[in-house]
Amino acid sequence: MFSVMSPGATVIEHPNRDKAGSRSTKAIVVALLLATALLLVIVTAGGWTKIQGAKGLQIAFVVLYLVLAFSIARWRSGLLPVAAALAIVLLLFAAISGPEWFARNKDGLSDPALDAGLIGFVTLLIAPLQILLIIFAAKGFSQRWSVEVERGSGPARRDARLA
Repeated sequence: MFSVMSPGATVIEHPNRDKAGSRSTKAIVVALLLATALLLVIVTAGGWTKIQGAKGLQIAFVVLYLVLAFSIARWRSGLLPVAAALAIVLLLFAAISGPEWFARNKDGLSDPALDAGLIGFVTLLIAPLQILLIIFAAKGFSQRWSVEVERGSGPARRDARLA
């Protein structure tokens, strides 16, 4: 469909989104969010019978990370600090719970559906992904994806920055 711009119409552009650095940062953040969601699904499914009280929280993290990935892929830079904050929380959970999967040789503990060592490894793998997510989310936020520039057409052309 064609759109005809009337004389004096204003067009909003986002110049910082056109930069290669911004596009690559966005792709990395989305990939880290999706990778983390996948690892969380593996840990949740593999340890479903042995996870006590955290099933709802893990499902909530998966859903939140998928929603964040979709939104950030659509240049919603306001969600980058939210992603970084959730990554800090998940980093703490992964760092604390990861080693516990390796200590399942105690009396009264049975093995989960997947090997406990594998679940422990995947859980510990989530921690460095969260560190990278925090770093790249901060970098993306500093790239100011939300900066808008108005471009007018016609004889009275003007540029104005909006925050």
